[in-house]
Amino acid sequence: MSTETIEVGGLRQRYGAFEAVRGIDFSVPSGQLFALLGTNGAGKTTTMEVLEGFRPAAAGTVRLLGADPFRDRRALRPRVGIMLQESGLIGDLTVSETIGLWRDLHARPLSVGEALARADLADKAGTAVRQLSGGQKRRLDLALAVVGRPEVLFLDEPTTGMDPEARIATWKLIQDLVADGTTVLLTTHYLEEAERLADRIAIMHRGEIRIAGTVPEVVAGHGDRIAFRVPAHVPIDTLPRLDGFPPEITVADGFPTARYTVTGGDPDGRAHRSVADLLAWAATQSVTLDRLSVRPASLEDVFLSIVEDK
Repeated sequence: MSTETIEVGGLRQRYGAFEAVRGIDFSVPSGQLFALLGTNGAGKTTTMEVLEGFRPAAAGTVRLLGADPFRDRRALRPRVGIMLQESGLIGDLTVSETIGLWRDLHARPLSVGEALARADLADKAGTAVRQLSGGQKRRLDLALAVVGRPEVLFLDEPTTGMDPEARIATWKLIQDLVADGTTVLLTTHYLEEAERLADRIAIMHRGEIRIAGTVPEVVAGHGDRIAFRVPAHVPIDTLPRLDGFPPEITVADGFPTARYTVTGGDPDGRAHRSVADLLAWAATQSVTLDRLSVRPASLEDVFLSIVEDK
């Protein structure tokens, strides 16, 4: 018996002649959080909609809790929570009334008080929905998604519009849900959110999954970054080549910065040698390496390298 709560194999989805999802594969084990990343139009939301049962797959296989999410959506609905990018909340209802209405749709829901506490909305219980801020409405959306104690939770950009404090509180709620055994599929534009929460991630671009794995697996092989501010008296064309490559030059506030990407085998040794070569060059040229930094590749570096691939 499969332990995978979500299974996607060769999924394709199109809108007329446009193929939004082009044969992707991934799976999510029970009790893990999988983050699906990508730019707008990469195919994330379409993939989510197929898994949520809103549309059938054009091709490939999709299984949610062992069932077809479109054909068996009525049977699956009580076991699944969904937080969409936009919701149809009724503005004149209070927060408590809204949660109470959603509770009636579930067999074993959380109490109104529990749902309010989880979303940190207890102080807004009697407030009309239309009077909530954008971030508070997102927290209410999350409360509605979890009120039925779902086994699987779909979160589409869950923290958009939240202030930093509310975002951190929401991360804690999501982590608690996963710790309790809930399987979560998350889309987000906040890379820090994916790094903080996800057991595994996948980055989509132009309808395809370009890379997938744990965050360390995804960033591995993308090199180290060396950077320093170029002194005004040093011509750009005299800067050294490191690891065989010239620097990339960026300008901020009128100051040019040289950035090197050191890649290849033996990454630790290669980075150390490159820094030593740079320091030796600076010594011979009597150049001060202002704001020198050395760091490993980040998820943002990997993400940008993928989405900049036209």
